[in-house]
Amino acid sequence: MNQRIAHLTLVVNDYDEAIDFYTHKLNFDLIEDTALSETKRWVLVAPKGTAGCCLLLAKADSEEQKSRVGNQTGGRVFLFLYTDNFWHDYTAMQQAGINFLRPPVEQPYGTVAVFEDLYGNQWDLLEPKNID
Repeated sequence: MNQRIAHLTLVVNDYDEAIDFYTHKLNFDLIEDTALSETKRWVLVAPKGTAGCCLLLAKADSEEQKSRVGNQTGGRVFLFLYTDNFWHDYTAMQQAGINFLRPPVEQPYGTVAVFEDLYGNQWDLLEPKNID
């Protein structure tokens, strides 16, 4: 049996503002944007060159879902963006206005800094010592 995680849902306030952030600030590719109804879309974004897992941007449509926007993991780092050139990406992200919550540090596993997306979800930008 061959299994894999295809997509991770990220609850957002607005499709277009989330697409703008991920494609312009983080330089992700818009993989798909398909209308499913008048209010629902199937929106996939992924880092450039990614052949694997994508983020499914899902607009919050209830009060409970809206309460999770920006805090899907209770204040912990939620997603991990691997890179093979930390300082290049870190500088580009700073120039794009990305807010870093913790500065770069060298850890036994690699170079890492914590940033937040447009809603406050925390991400690690990480260049692992042994990137696959």
